[in-house]
Amino acid sequence: MTDTTPTAQLSAGGVSIWLDDLSRERIATGGLQKLIAEKNVVGVTTNPTIFAAALSKGEAYADQVKSLAAAGTSVEDAIFEITTDDVAAASDIFHDVYEQTEGTDGRVSIEVEPGLAHDAAGTIEAAKKLAAKVDKPNVLIKIPATVEGLEAITETIAAGISVNVTLIFSLERYRAVIDAYLTGLEKAKDAGIDLSGIQSVASFFVSRVDTEIDKRLTAIGTDEANALKSKAGIANARLAYEVYEQAFATDRAKALVASGANEQRPLWASTGVKDPSLPDTLYVTELVAPNTVNTMPEKTLDATFDHGVITGDTVTGNYADAQGVLDALAGLGVDYDDVTATLEREGVDKFNVSWSELVETVKTALEAAK
Repeated sequence: MTDTTPTAQLSAGGVSIWLDDLSRERIATGGLQKLIAEKNVVGVTTNPTIFAAALSKGEAYADQVKSLAAAGTSVEDAIFEITTDDVAAASDIFHDVYEQTEGTDGRVSIEVEPGLAHDAAGTIEAAKKLAAKVDKPNVLIKIPATVEGLEAITETIAAGISVNVTLIFSLERYRAVIDAYLTGLEKAKDAGIDLSGIQSVASFFVSRVDTEIDKRLTAIGTDEANALKSKAGIANARLAYEVYEQAFATDRAKALVASGANEQRPLWASTGVKDPSLPDTLYVTELVAPNTVNTMPEKTLDATFDHGVITGDTVTGNYADAQGVLDALAGLGVDYDDVTATLEREGVDKFNVSWSELVETVKTALEAAK
């Protein structure tokens, strides 16, 4: 592979490419190794929707389901066994990347049960249980950035567990996420934990912001409103990067980094393009910045590899324009706080629906295997 592929250029621009998908079939057939070798993939993210889809195609899970059924395993325990096995296997595949990047990449994420999104204590317990079960140095535990999730993020980081904070939509909540991370690091430091072993990413969602705001712009219907379509997601993410830069330039953050801590990198999530009239690499090429992660569905990864045009940093230096987009939206009456609160609520609901589908799929499979 030459270094001229768009994914290689993206990687050279400081963007870590992670795949937003995982299945046992992909693990067993060498698909992950192929993506590492050919398309610069250096990590994986999962969520309940991904596992529900993987298990619904189920052939690769048949043997394990059979043995779990024979042992009389409950549906919840079976889900725990199946998903943590996949994540542990993927973690092994990415171990070399983890070593080569000194722990920055080679990361595999697994999410706490979404039903715990508003239960801080339950989330902390589940995060510790998942980390102990997977038992790999390169696992990240995904915790949603709900108000209750913030406390869970702090306590999980304080326990020395690496965290992927998910479902971040607003700049205000993102600032709170960074604060939760730094507070967790301070607690970990006080407890004598080696800060260098703790990694975190903050998953800032992009395309869903456009989907929700564009719906509201269509309802407004003016030329000015239509001209702002498909601009909010990128503007919001660019301003999030400015928040990241400012937060980690503070004395507080610098003191932790001097003690061995890692910066919490921004991760662009929800980067699949939903609107067919837009370029299918939009949320990749327009969000190139150093020290970021872009987690992509395979379709977006393939599109980027095939025809993505990478032109260097497309984020820093664009903050005034990005703020102008949000100001123009506010001027039209689009309520940013309502948009982001709606998206958080819907995000939790979507994962809960997927979890229910996962429960039904596993329940059916266990019964059929008896």
